[in-house]
This record gives sequence, C-alpha cells and structure tokens, in this order.
Amino acid sequence: MSKRNGKPSAKKEKDFSAKIYKILAKDPNKSFNYKQISAVLELNDTQSRNEIIKELKLLASQEKIEEIEKGKYSVIAKFDYVEGKIDMTSRKTAYFVSPELEEDVFIPTNNLNKALDKDKVKVYIYNRRKGRRPEGEVVEILERFKTEFVGVIDIQKNFAFVSTANAKMYTDIFIPKNKLGNAENGDVVLVKMDDWPAKADSPFGEVIRVLGKPGEHNTEIHAILAEYGLPYDFPIDVEVFAQKIDTEINPEEIARRRDMRNVLTFTIDPRDAKDFDDALSFQKLENGNYEVGIHIADVSYYLQEGTILDAEAYQRATSVYLVDRVVPMLPEVLSNFACSLRPHEEKYTFSAIFEINEKAEVKNQWFGRTVIYSDQRFAYEEAQHIIETEGDTIPAEISLTGADYTVSPEIQFATLKLNELSKILRKKRMANGAISFDKVEVKFNLNEEAEPIGVFFKVSKDANHLIEEFMLLANRKVAEFIGKQRPEKTFVYRIHDEPDQDKLINLQTVISKFGYSINFKSKGDISKSLNTLLSDVQGKKEQNLVDTLAIRTMSKAKYSTHNIGHYGLAFDYYSHFTSPIRRYPDVMAHRLLQHYLDGGASVDAEVYEEQCNHSSNMEGLAANAERDSIKYMQVKYMLDHKDEEFLGVISGVTEWGIYVEIISNKCEGMCRIREIKDDYYTFDEKQYALVGEVTKNILQLGDEVFVKVKNADLVKKQLDFTYLRKNE
Repeated sequence: MSKRNGKPSAKKEKDFSAKIYKILAKDPNKSFNYKQISAVLELNDTQSRNEIIKELKLLASQEKIEEIEKGKYSVIAKFDYVEGKIDMTSRKTAYFVSPELEEDVFIPTNNLNKALDKDKVKVYIYNRRKGRRPEGEVVEILERFKTEFVGVIDIQKNFAFVSTANAKMYTDIFIPKNKLGNAENGDVVLVKMDDWPAKADSPFGEVIRVLGKPGEHNTEIHAILAEYGLPYDFPIDVEVFAQKIDTEINPEEIARRRDMRNVLTFTIDPRDAKDFDDALSFQKLENGNYEVGIHIADVSYYLQEGTILDAEAYQRATSVYLVDRVVPMLPEVLSNFACSLRPHEEKYTFSAIFEINEKAEVKNQWFGRTVIYSDQRFAYEEAQHIIETEGDTIPAEISLTGADYTVSPEIQFATLKLNELSKILRKKRMANGAISFDKVEVKFNLNEEAEPIGVFFKVSKDANHLIEEFMLLANRKVAEFIGKQRPEKTFVYRIHDEPDQDKLINLQTVISKFGYSINFKSKGDISKSLNTLLSDVQGKKEQNLVDTLAIRTMSKAKYSTHNIGHYGLAFDYYSHFTSPIRRYPDVMAHRLLQHYLDGGASVDAEVYEEQCNHSSNMEGLAANAERDSIKYMQVKYMLDHKDEEFLGVISGVTEWGIYVEIISNKCEGMCRIREIKDDYYTFDEKQYALVGEVTKNILQLGDEVFVKVKNADLVKKQLDFTYLRKNE
C-alpha cells in the first residue's frame, strides 16, 4: 500500500495481473475462479476480489487466458512459455536467452528450479509490460547442457561432495559412498550427475575418473580438457584402425591425379609445427603470369566415411591447442606422418591452382586432387628473413638446421614474388572493408617439465600474412565456385555476421576515454573506423584492452550451409578448405567439392547443417580450453614472481574492484576494492572508475598502476593482486 494515501500503488496494480497469470500458468491443466485465486493470494476484501474479476476479464480479452466454463479460467500456454537457454551469472542468478525474445529475461535464484548454465529450458515469463524488466521462472528442463563436471572431492564418513571451480556452477554434487570409485579425499575428479531428487538441495552423482592431485601439472591440464568434455587420448580400436591404413604412395592413385611433383613447392609453418596442412607451389608462365598452387593435405583420401576413424574425427571436430601440447583430431600416424606435407616426401593433396597476374588478379583457376613433392620446409622466421633481406642465406640463429644454409634462387624469387602478390591481395581486402585483427598472442617458453620459464608475444609479420592471404584466396575461391552454381548446391560455409550495435556503442564508450571514436554512418564506415582504431592503438598501453574489446563486438564466426558471407573478411563467399588435419569442416568441404566435380547432385542440407552446428560447438569448447590453459600457465608463471613489482594497465572496473593486466606478460588479476588502502573507493558506473571519497583519486580504464601478486590459485586459474600505487 502507498504510505501517502493508503491506496494501492501503481506498482501494486501492475503486479496484480502478473500474479494472477503466474498462478494460472503454474498449473496450465487446471482452471480457477476468482475465489480460488483470492485464496492463493490471501485476499478476502471485496475491493481486491472485484479487482481480480476485472483482471481475469482483461487477460481473457488479451487472449492470454480463456474462460473454460462460466467464471473459471485457465492459461493459454503458448503466450508466455518460451524455450531457450540459461546463461548463469557468478551470483547464482541467471538470464534466459531465446531467439523468440527481443531481450534477455532475468531469472532470480529461487526461480531456477535446478537449471544449470547453458541448459535448454522452458521458462514462464512475467512482468512483460513496457518499462518493466521481464523476469522468468524455469518450469521445465528440456535438455542438460552437460552432466559431467570437474571438481575437488571432499570425502566424509558416509558420503562426499564435489565442488567445482566454475563460478557459474552454484551447487556442489553429492556423491554416495558406493559411488566414490577409487577417489581419495582432496583429489580432482570427473563426476557424472545422475539425478537431482525433488527435495534435494544438491544433485546426486558418481565419480567416473580420478584426474590427480590439485595443482599438479598433468592433473590441471587433464582437468581443463575434462571440463569441456574433450578427450586427451584415442580409443585403442581407433588407434589400431589408423595403424592398419595403407599410407604408401602408389602409381595407380598417382595416375588419377594431377601430377605436380616437378613444380617448385614448399611449406611455411611455425618452428614447432609437426603437422603441415598446406604447401605453396610457384612457377612463372610463358605469358608472364604466375601459377600459384595452394596444396592441402588430402585427408579425405585416408579418412573414409562410415569408419570408426571418421566417427572419432567427427566427434572431436577439431584439434585442441593447449600451451604445452596438442590434442589432435586425427591419430599421429595420419596427422604427423601420412597426411602431413613433410619436406622431401611425395604426398596426396587437394589443390586450388590459380593463374595470377602482376596485379594479383586471378585469370584462371583449377580445383582437384593432386600429388606433390615438397622441396623445402621453412619456419616463419626463415621466410621472414628472406623477405626482409631479399637475400638467399639463412643464418644459423634462426635456421631449422641450426647452421647457415643457402636457398636456391628459384625459392628466393618465389618467396619474394608471393610476398609481393600477398600484399596486393591484402590491400584489396582491406579496401573492401575487411577488418585487420592482429591481436598479440601470449606464448610461453617451457622447460622439459613443461614449467613456464618465460613469456613472449607472437606478432604476425609479412611471412605470416603471405600464407594467410593465399589460404584466404583458396578458401574464398572454393566457396565461390560452389556457391555461385545454379541450381544451388549444399556446401559448408564459414559465416560471420555483422557486429552487434549495442556492443559497438559500449566499445565507443570505453575507447572515448582514450580519445578514439567509431563512425556509425554506414557498414563501410564502421569497418574503416575499426581498422583505424586497431592501427592507432598499436604499441600503446591500452592496445590489448582495446583489441580484446573490439573482438568482443564481433559476432562469432561459425559453420553453416546457409551462406550470409563473412563480415570480418569482407567476403561474400568463404569456406574452410585449408586445414583438414585439424578441422573436420575442411574434410567435409573436400568431400563435397570432389562430389560436385564428379557431377554429383546436391546433398541433404539438413544433415550437413547438423554437422556444421556440431563443428561450431566443438570449436567453441576447444577455444575455451585453449584460453583456460593460457590462464593456468600465466598463474603458474606468476607463482615464481610473488615478490616483484609489476606495472600494469587497468583492464576492467567493477563495483568489487579493478582488473589489472601486467604490461610485460599480459597476465591479468584483480585488486579488490576493500583492499585498496590509500582511500575509501566507490564505483562510478558512468566513468567506469573507482573514485576515492577523500582524495577524489580516480582509478579508471587504461590507467597504469603498480601491483604485486597476492595470491595465485592454480585450480581456479585466478590471480589476486595487491594494489601498490598509480603510475603518475
């Protein structure tokens, strides 16, 4: 009641309809009259009962409820029951996300009804009137996103609990004594959630694997993989099957392919690479143009559909690149040997071969199966040296052989000409609206025990761009070749939607503090201003922050049979064709391309769309695991640097503290607001800043501050810093 006049407030009136509707919606198979609703709401005065009768008639006129018989109403369920997914916060509340809704719906803790992060659920939504934040209640869990969890086990006398380090997992898992397996108290374990009884506070589960002791290196790496349901070894039957594959190069198969063994061919890859997906061939033609071949490992030749090997590769969908290891999509006999385009070996390949003129224009193209011989393997550093010096000698300090050596004049010319052509291709791409994300990658120097002894940053140079541009060319041209055929044919595209406008506006708010801006006039203006922004922050203290925020404005690229183009690359047609050793969609693209080259009819789009969705999901899990392994290694590295002062940049500001990213190694940690001792700080949401009440000192995004490591938690992969002072 309003304190001022004793009448029901506007808020109360607005709530009346929602409360009535919620009562009906909770039991959609039952009908209610105004007396029954009054009893539930504990209202017995005449005015309230009349209000209920009035609201029932209003809801019926809006066709949200229907009058089953005189005076008795039931809900029309279709209006406020929506299916979607749960997005948990770290505060035990959640948001409900559905493509049917224009905005996310808040789910209070007591309305989760046992739903967990990313579960597919049915939600009843109320408070949907204009000006009110919609809220919801989970009424049914349709599908659990995951049922296996990683955590530390606490064994009591007759039972145990497993607690996870995931801030979005708001409950422990109860383990009966007979389902402990061989777990010991304090072990990191993988548990399966079996049941969640109606009256139980926690779900019931069983231990299905013991991963080891917390903090041990292999335990934590295996825990990262297990957390995302990713394997770290192959089933025995798959390994045995792979070992039995005939990997010999035979004359009968060569005869069915275009023979490119006499054309100059080489690979350029990271120094520590073991699988070589792609090679480039180069020759000058009599008409003055150049023939450039992009040769890709013909994985589909060995990976036959319907085999257990193919089923395993599809299930994995991608290789996973952790800091200290690779978890491959294919067994080693294929990934590192039979399929890998190793130097001085003949290999089966699937190729895109282009005739290109001096302006980097494609005059002719050919796609099909080939056989090649790789004349040379380069590390990026070696190719870069040739480009920078225009010389033919590779010095020992960067040489893969460990000694000085001289490359042939043909390879030297090919490298320099390909670099020249790639720069033209890149310039055209940027002019068409492509966005240049050359984000700094954190890498670690590891000792023999996989301990991090140093941090360095990987930066893309001309040699990286050379390979990138020709791989992009192959991917684009293959996608165009299929995508432009009529009648339309099913194919696997790599698609990327336009940026989210709300996220762009948020980015504008942050970057304006550093003096940057985005031009929102048109799609082209947005792309140009993003490129200008990414260029302007190069080498600045705020670079990593701005790069990260800019990437977050982008939609996620994914695989689909429904082509919408690729915004980030400014391509109307784009596919993934060039990495089949480590990506299953590339294998799918190879198979489809050959099928259509053979004159085959279009395949079932629904089947391939399902495979595309699976591949996109697995790619996301792999990316999460890779990020977690970097965080883990950063925390491990900082354990040995607890007594040092570090200069960092404030990368985030919240009501509970500031996040600081150390400039020298990109490690990020939190300084909690209550532990900043030089003043009493409060959070100013408008400024993205903490403001000192006495000194009026401001700590905001981009400020440089000195910190020390207070705590480094390997299990949670979290760093806590002690704030020392601002860098004035």
